[in-house]
Parts: sequence; C-alpha cells; structure tokens
Amino acid sequence: MRIANEDEFDKIFSIMMESFPIDEYRTYEEQKALLDNPKYAIYVVPDAKSENVKAFITVWQFEDFAFVEHFAVNSVYRNQGLGSQMLREILEMVSCRLCLEVELPKTDFAKRRIGFYKRNGFFENDYPYIQPAFSEDKNPVPLIMMTSRGNVSEECFEKMKEIIYAEVYKVGGGK
Repeated sequence: MRIANEDEFDKIFSIMMESFPIDEYRTYEEQKALLDNPKYAIYVVPDAKSENVKAFITVWQFEDFAFVEHFAVNSVYRNQGLGSQMLREILEMVSCRLCLEVELPKTDFAKRRIGFYKRNGFFENDYPYIQPAFSEDKNPVPLIMMTSRGNVSEECFEKMKEIIYAEVYKVGGGK
C-alpha cells in the first residue's frame, strides 16, 4: 500500500462511484480538490500486472484520531483478503484511534460490512450520528460510527464528531 499518484485519481473515483451511494461522496471536482489538503491522503494498492487500482482508502489525520472517509476494493479484486490486509496496514501506520462510518444494519450487505469491520478490530458506538450532506443536491445519511481500540465515551464521540463535521464536511457544531 502506498500514497496514490494524482494520475490514479480517475480510477479511484470510478471505484468510489461503483462502491458508494451517491449521497456518500463528493463531486469529482470536490473530491479531487482534497488532494491539496495536508490532513487528507489516499492510499492505494496498485495491480503490479496492470494499470488497475486494486483498492483504496482515504484517511484524514487529526491530532487525536484518524478518520477513514472512503474505503473500497475494486470489484475485480474482492474476496481475496485485500480489505483486511489494508486495514491492518493502516492501523499500523496511524498511532492513534481510527474511526469510520458504516451504513445502518438494514440490509444484508450493510450487516456483512459491519461484521467485516468487527472481525478487523472495530467497535460500534451506539450514539446517534448523521453524515451531513456533501452538497445541496445530496442528502444527509444516518450512519454508525465505528472505532478501533474499543468503544469511545460519549464525550470522546462528540469531540470526534465535531472535528469530522468541521474538517471533513465543512459544517459547524457537530450536532
């Protein structure tokens, strides 16, 4: 796994569009503009045999925690253990708690995703959480915040949410 090259962005964005509901990612231009943010990084696993990107994970690094905004494996490379391998690597890279958002367990796919994260050392936090809308034409999404290194206190959760809302979603208050 390594930091993505800017010329890989189109492949990454294509995987993102295939892997996430439209309300859960920015426009192409907005997503690409994040490459200039020093707190944001995209890590990829390239396919050494082709020009493909096997998988990517986007990480926001804050003072006390890191936030995984998007994480997806190219459909061609799924079910090969690549996702678990990437999570292990990213957990080793960051020296702090890692948090991420998951869909509510309303579908089999969402339940499997939550199970995947639990098997890889993440814990569900039972505090209300809504992903703010990325733009006016998109909707807010109720999600669950999962964290590495155990569950967090409500105070810690609220502090993380406030930082994520301000830095990632550009909205105030975290409420």
